[in-house]
Amino acid sequence: MVMAGESKGKSGRVIRMIPKQYRAVVEGLNMVSKHQKPSASSPDGGILEMEAPIHMSNLMIIDPKDNKPTRIGRKEVDGKLVRYAKKSGEILK
Repeated sequence: MVMAGESKGKSGRVIRMIPKQYRAVVEGLNMVSKHQKPSASSPDGGILEMEAPIHMSNLMIIDPKDNKPTRIGRKEVDGKLVRYAKKSGEILK
């Protein structure tokens, strides 16, 4: 779920992560227009709508139990470090 910016309050599935820039691309959010020249792959060219990366500080994970944003914690379970939702305590995949 997006917590700040133009797409605030909307949620979607993360398509791609860009860890070096601390950004993520979320499906259907932060849409921008890209002007593309005609090429072999797209002979018409034109203006395309595509998702732009969002800084990860503006995103929160959605709790699997109540579908609301939650913070993430880490704890050791069976010798492995796992992430869990702080709101419900549920382990995240």
